Amino acid sequence: MKGLIHIYCGDGKGKTTAAIGLAIRAVGRGKQVVMARFLKNDDSGEVGVLLGIPGITLLPCRKSFGFTWNMTDRERQEARVYYGDLLEEAWDLARELPGGERAGKGAEKNGKTDDGKKGEKGADLLVLDEVLGACRAGLVREERLLALLDGKPEGLEVVLTGRGPSKELMARGDYVTRMEAVPHPYEKGIGAREGVEY
Repeated sequence: MKGLIHIYCGDGKGKTTAAIGLAIRAVGRGKQVVMARFLKNDDSGEVGVLLGIPGITLLPCRKSFGFTWNMTDRERQEARVYYGDLLEEAWDLARELPGGERAGKGAEKNGKTDDGKKGEKGADLLVLDEVLGACRAGLVREERLLALLDGKPEGLEVVLTGRGPSKELMARGDYVTRMEAVPHPYEKGIGAREGVEY
């Protein structure tokens, strides 16, 4: 199966929720999923559940830098290094994970499937949550993300979420879903609520 690129973007709620839903659907069909989160921390309701689902590899948020508009120059530079490394780690893990669907028809043993054919290793789905916002803020090099997308393994499905994707990133999307805030509780002074927004 040819893997496609999904973009969930916009100023409305639901981008991460849609990505998590797709990840759960994928593991329900025996696929392997890798998820990395940018501009976030581990204090969100889905984290504990995702860590307990066989087939999902959720990379931890080892560092949190707060809101991009509050970062000092030093924090911004540290965040660039951290998020650049996170992108590479997620991508490498997605390529190397002993595979689900992409491993071939039979179970893989020593690099070969039980039908004797060499299996392709790797995850079936890679979710890069809020990577679009990290690109927009200059914390992930967009040219590197574009190069990874252009050279992705053929069977790898990739999800990118966040606000403000560039035209170049939008052009890579096979699916583009824009979430629009019409209206949003934030406009009424209602902040993020535990169990709903995080």
